[in-house]
Amino acid sequence: MDLAVLGLVGEIGSLLSETKKKQRDARSYLGYEASVVEEMGDVLWYLAVLAHHAGVPLSNIAGGRANEGVVSTFAGLQPQQTLALQVPTAAFERTLLRLAGEVGRIASLGAQSGLASGPSLCELLSAIFATLVAAADEAGVTLEEAATRNLAKAEDRWPTNRTAPSLFDDAFPQEERLPRSLTVDIFERTGGNGKQYVVQRCNGIFIGDRLTDNIMTPDDYRFHDAFHYAYAAILGWSPVTRALFRQKRKSETRVDEGQDGARAILIEEGVATYVFGEAKRLHFFEGQGPGDLGFSFLKSVRQFVRGYEVEACPLWLWEEAILAGNEAFRFLREKRSGRLHLDLDGRRMSVEDIPA
Repeated sequence: MDLAVLGLVGEIGSLLSETKKKQRDARSYLGYEASVVEEMGDVLWYLAVLAHHAGVPLSNIAGGRANEGVVSTFAGLQPQQTLALQVPTAAFERTLLRLAGEVGRIASLGAQSGLASGPSLCELLSAIFATLVAAADEAGVTLEEAATRNLAKAEDRWPTNRTAPSLFDDAFPQEERLPRSLTVDIFERTGGNGKQYVVQRCNGIFIGDRLTDNIMTPDDYRFHDAFHYAYAAILGWSPVTRALFRQKRKSETRVDEGQDGARAILIEEGVATYVFGEAKRLHFFEGQGPGDLGFSFLKSVRQFVRGYEVEACPLWLWEEAILAGNEAFRFLREKRSGRLHLDLDGRRMSVEDIPA
């Protein structure tokens, strides 16, 4: 329960932070309205968790009388819908501060004697809920929308059913699809000048350019194509891989230019560079599995690809692609070579030693 209290305090803090940012950077701060809806949805989630721990239905916390057969609904709590406000009002700010004070009472109670499932906790939660409704009214936000978005967010990151969407090129001719099964050998070589580089081979044919780290202090970035292959195998998306194997979707000009063109390639390289930078700080995610990568990190990764087809991929699938790419990278970094097996139908990629 302590974790839920910490989460509730944190989300109220985030609401206050969004308000402060909008006041400070009124003209340049974008996404204020969406952020308020998201943070209110998170507050609702933690209230629901605390209500569950208290052993009472959330409808009771919201003012319903379940024992009399009357259950509150979000729509019933806010029958009068208002337009979303573009800037925080003084009334909204005061209500948020009051909300912070009420959440602080729960935090204080938990710190002093621990939270017990009793009337005092229910009363505190009811007061918080009532103030949250008032804040939502003043912000022009419906809690129904906040709750709906929160459920979608949870499913995006922690799904009840891990079923990947269809591959983006399923409807295209065979020759324009990413290979559904692909084996690529990646290995390191040393040039005549003593400089190390990486080359790749597929079906006995060398492909692509020689890759170096392109940085003052070597960090093995030359093996980073493992990331691109992971995106291809698990997300079904990789303009870099399409260009490498000359399988752009030429039959539709808009797709060829907009999804498989030079800008899309640069976007993917940007994603790979960003992921590499974050992974390098965390030992390339060694020992981490599904559900371990940071939510904000995954959202930032997907932010890179806004406007491109891969934006539709859920966060959990992005996580699997990032973890698979880093697993292969760690292998290549240690062994200095490896064979990647891509299975797009199974949405997986594995790595092994290159047979002698």
